[in-house]
Amino acid sequence: MKFLALATAVVCAALAAPALAHGPTRQKLVETVEIDRPVDKVWAVIGNFDALAKWHPVVASSAADKGNEEGSTRILVLRAPGAPSFAEVLLKYDGAGHSYKYEIPKVDPKILPVNNYTATISVLDNGKGGSTVEWKGAFYRGYMLNDPPPELNDESSVAAVKGVYRAGLDNLKKILEAAP
Repeated sequence: MKFLALATAVVCAALAAPALAHGPTRQKLVETVEIDRPVDKVWAVIGNFDALAKWHPVVASSAADKGNEEGSTRILVLRAPGAPSFAEVLLKYDGAGHSYKYEIPKVDPKILPVNNYTATISVLDNGKGGSTVEWKGAFYRGYMLNDPPPELNDESSVAAVKGVYRAGLDNLKKILEAAP
């Protein structure tokens, strides 16, 4: 009887251990902006994979080696001391549907504290003569093990990505609505 109780306790402890060793969870973020311009006008500004530097205020350059072809790699150079850079790869491009999906294969967590990052940018008709631009991403925090430092935890990673999205979307609205 004692052996059965001990065996049951060992099995229960073994089954509970993975729950205690919880690593990072996939974070998801969606940010949108309403722009008082038709879809085609908005897509003309953001629709090319290499156009990010034209509308995102922190991107100095965004050259893409194969344009809008799936597998194209764009190198983002940021407007920051030392001109930090990283690569993004185009996974899917849908010009007719006004969207594209890309990933960041690897980025220094000091630049952007994320891992396994993918995102989609879409321009949708808002039904009022304007557009809704949606930027949605999924990623893991910058530190993939347990007990991350504060600057690489889930909250910091979400805040960093949200900051990137908001800066870009807000500036896009400003540029497009200021244009004639």
